[in-house]
Amino acid sequence: MDKRNFAFGRVNFIMMAVSMLIVVVGFILMSGGSSDEHQFNPEIFSTMRVKVAPIVCFIGFVSLIAGIMKKPKSFASDGHAAAKEETLTHDENKKQ
Repeated sequence: MDKRNFAFGRVNFIMMAVSMLIVVVGFILMSGGSSDEHQFNPEIFSTMRVKVAPIVCFIGFVSLIAGIMKKPKSFASDGHAAAKEETLTHDENKKQ
Protein backbone atom coordinates (compact mmCIF):
# COMPACT_ATOMS: atom_id res chain seq x y z
CA MET A 1 0.00 0.00 0.00
CA ASP A 2 1.03 3.57 -0.61
CA LYS A 3 1.81 5.36 2.65
CA ARG A 4 0.64 8.69 1.25
CA ASN A 5 -2.99 7.57 1.41
CA PHE A 6 -3.02 7.59 5.22
CA ALA A 7 -3.71 10.78 7.14
CA PHE A 8 -1.61 9.63 10.10
CA GLY A 9 1.78 7.98 10.35
CA ARG A 10 2.80 5.06 12.51
CA VAL A 11 3.98 7.35 15.33
CA ASN A 12 0.59 9.09 15.34
CA PHE A 13 -1.26 5.81 15.76
CA ILE A 14 1.05 4.70 18.57
CA MET A 15 0.63 8.05 20.36
CA MET A 16 -3.16 7.86 20.01
CA ALA A 17 -3.30 4.27 21.29
CA VAL A 18 -1.17 5.07 24.34
CA SER A 19 -3.26 8.18 24.98
CA MET A 20 -6.49 6.20 24.88
CA LEU A 21 -5.03 3.69 27.34
CA ILE A 22 -4.16 6.58 29.68
CA VAL A 23 -7.74 7.89 29.42
CA VAL A 24 -9.15 4.43 30.15
CA VAL A 25 -6.88 4.09 33.19
CA GLY A 26 -8.14 7.48 34.41
CA PHE A 27 -11.75 6.38 34.11
CA ILE A 28 -10.97 3.10 35.89
CA LEU A 29 -9.42 5.11 38.74
CA MET A 30 -12.64 7.14 38.96
CA SER A 31 -14.86 4.07 39.22
CA GLY A 32 -15.75 2.27 42.40
CA GLY A 33 -18.45 1.91 45.02
CA SER A 34 -21.27 4.38 45.35
CA SER A 35 -23.68 5.65 47.96
CA ASP A 36 -27.34 4.73 48.04
CA GLU A 37 -30.41 5.93 49.95
CA HIS A 38 -29.66 3.91 53.06
CA GLN A 39 -25.89 4.06 53.34
CA PHE A 40 -23.36 6.85 52.69
CA ASN A 41 -19.97 5.80 51.34
CA PRO A 42 -17.33 8.49 52.04
CA GLU A 43 -14.99 6.75 49.58
CA ILE A 44 -16.70 8.64 46.72
CA PHE A 45 -14.78 11.74 47.82
CA SER A 46 -11.34 10.09 47.97
CA THR A 47 -8.33 11.96 46.63
CA MET A 48 -7.79 9.37 43.93
CA ARG A 49 -11.30 9.79 42.52
CA VAL A 50 -11.57 13.56 42.86
CA LYS A 51 -8.04 14.73 41.99
CA VAL A 52 -5.76 12.05 40.58
CA ALA A 53 -8.12 10.36 38.11
CA PRO A 54 -9.30 13.60 36.41
CA ILE A 55 -5.67 14.73 36.04
CA VAL A 56 -4.76 11.38 34.46
CA CYS A 57 -7.71 11.68 32.06
CA PHE A 58 -6.75 15.26 31.19
CA ILE A 59 -3.18 14.21 30.42
CA GLY A 60 -4.55 11.42 28.22
CA PHE A 61 -6.84 13.77 26.30
CA VAL A 62 -4.09 16.36 25.79
CA SER A 63 -1.68 13.71 24.54
CA LEU A 64 -4.41 12.37 22.24
CA ILE A 65 -4.77 15.84 20.70
CA ALA A 66 -0.99 16.02 20.34
CA GLY A 67 -1.01 12.64 18.58
CA ILE A 68 -3.63 13.89 16.15
CA MET A 69 -1.90 17.21 15.50
CA LYS A 70 1.62 15.80 14.99
CA LYS A 71 2.61 15.84 11.34
CA PRO A 72 4.12 12.66 9.99
CA LYS A 73 7.67 13.07 8.62
CA SER A 74 6.60 11.95 5.15
CA PHE A 75 3.99 14.74 4.93
CA ALA A 76 6.44 17.36 6.13
CA SER A 77 9.09 16.45 3.57
CA ASP A 78 6.61 15.86 0.71
CA GLY A 79 4.74 19.05 1.46
CA HIS A 80 7.92 21.11 1.42
CA ALA A 81 9.09 19.55 -1.84
CA ALA A 82 5.67 20.04 -3.45
CA ALA A 83 5.53 23.67 -2.36
CA LYS A 84 9.04 24.30 -3.70
CA GLU A 85 8.16 22.65 -7.02
CA GLU A 86 4.97 24.70 -7.29
CA THR A 87 6.92 27.91 -6.67
CA LEU A 88 9.44 27.01 -9.37
CA THR A 89 6.66 26.21 -11.82
CA HIS A 90 4.89 29.46 -10.99
CA ASP A 91 8.11 31.45 -11.49
CA GLU A 92 8.74 29.78 -14.86
CA ASN A 93 5.21 30.59 -16.04
CA LYS A 94 5.64 34.19 -14.87
CA LYS A 95 8.80 34.62 -17.00
CA GLN A 96 7.02 33.46 -20.16
